[in-house]
Parts: sequence; structure tokens; C-alpha cells
Amino acid sequence: MEFGIGYFPTHDAVKPGAFARLIEERGHESLFFAEHTHIPAARESPFPGGAQLPRKYFHTYDLFVALTAAAAATSRLRVGSGICLVVEHDPITTAKEVASVDHLSGGRLEFGVGAGWNREEMSNHGTDPRTRMHLMRERIEAMKAIWTEDEASYHGEFVNFDRIWSWPKPAQRPHPPVLVGGNGPTVLDRVLAFGDAWFPNYARSGDLVERAEELRSRAERPIDFMVMGVPPDPAVLEELERAGAHRVVHWIPSVGLPGVEQALERWESAIAELTGGV
Repeated sequence: MEFGIGYFPTHDAVKPGAFARLIEERGHESLFFAEHTHIPAARESPFPGGAQLPRKYFHTYDLFVALTAAAAATSRLRVGSGICLVVEHDPITTAKEVASVDHLSGGRLEFGVGAGWNREEMSNHGTDPRTRMHLMRERIEAMKAIWTEDEASYHGEFVNFDRIWSWPKPAQRPHPPVLVGGNGPTVLDRVLAFGDAWFPNYARSGDLVERAEELRSRAERPIDFMVMGVPPDPAVLEELERAGAHRVVHWIPSVGLPGVEQALERWESAIAELTGGV
């Protein structure tokens, strides 16, 4: 089982490049950046994590700028989106951004995707919240065509384009892993349809182990199980390891270096207790 870090790369905390370099130096396998393009001031959508929305949600750097900084500052660390809200992005532009980061990093990008929870946010991008899951599937399918075909075309209900040229292609073949986030009742259908892994949030589901087993029983191809938001608890880590988790990711707060290091030490202590390390 691999151990990764999640982080909201805000402008008033440790910067993305410096944070990534620190994570790599401390021996972690991967780093995932959260994304919100903005937060509507008149937000009505309830925050799944509680009543008060943390300020880090509306203080983040652009996702792909932050990923580029992280990739440039490291040489081994896998860098990823945790998650990219693809229903708020043009698929042709996003395909170019994903391919560019993957190519520049030498094939180290993990592409976590989701439709999001903030209906006002996605509406500001012209997305109808009622059809966002269908839109997400079409955009990801279209991006896969762009990554893998010299002359890509796609014709769907929401995404339509005739033959296009777009380089560079990703360094990873056929493309970076697509990690499907979400804990909803139909998320496994989406994972099976277009994902390389299921990437749920630990805090938002009490039946992850059972659903991971369901995913394995339904899959006709290899699909990984990874978990975001895992607490620094050796018992939880052991449970997820037994459940076959390929990677577990722990959120680190968006603060200055002393607070970051303290949080990392708690996570690393839990890992050491699980693995028998020092």
C-alpha cells in the first residue's frame, strides 16, 4: 500500500513547489491538490464536511499551475488532482493541460476527477447540475480520445468536435490514470464506465470496504481502490490495507511550515506503527 498527501495549495500557506519538495524529501509516494475555481458568495449548496466552509476552498491556486510547480520541484513524486472538477472545464483545454503536465513530469500525473457538490459553482460555468454526471462522462471520454488518437473526434449530447490535432500526448500510455472520486450511490457505475480507480473520501462513507469488494466483483478489468482523507490512525490503515487499498491519502492543513511538519509527523507515525518502521 502506498501513502500519499492531500493539500489545498493556497496562496497564504506553504507554496506548491516547496510543499511538493518537502513531501518528496520525506519519502511520500504521491501528492494530490484540491481544486475549486471559485466559491459563490451566495452559496446555497450544503458543504458535505459540515456547516462552515473552510476558507481554503476559495483561496487555492489554479490546479494545473500548482501541479506544474509541484512537478518541476520534484523528480520522483507522483502528483495529482484530488479532484479536478471536470464539469467546470472545457475538455479540449483540459486534455492539453493534463497531457502537458504528464509530459513535463516524465509521466508522474494522477488524474483524479469528479463532478463536485457545489451547484452554484458549476452553474457559474454554464453546467446544469442535473446533468453533470452525464457531462463528466462525455468530457472524460473526449479527453481520452484526444490523448490517444492522432486525429481525435467526439460526438455526444454535450461534447461535440470533429477531427482535431493536439500534442503533446501524455507520457503515460494510454493516458494518466483516471481516478474517479465520489461516494454516492451510483459512483461505482462511473468507475466501471471510465475509471482506472475508485478514489472515495474516507470521511463520507461507512461502507468503503464492502463497496470496494463490490467493485472488484463487478469489474472485468483491473481497477484500483484508493482512499482520500484517511485519518492518521494505524487501525484504519490496517483495515484499508486488508481491503486491498492501493493508496491512502491524508489531508495536510494549508498553513505555515511548522504546522505542516507537525501534521506530517502524525501521519508518518501512524504509517510507521503499521509498517514497523522507525
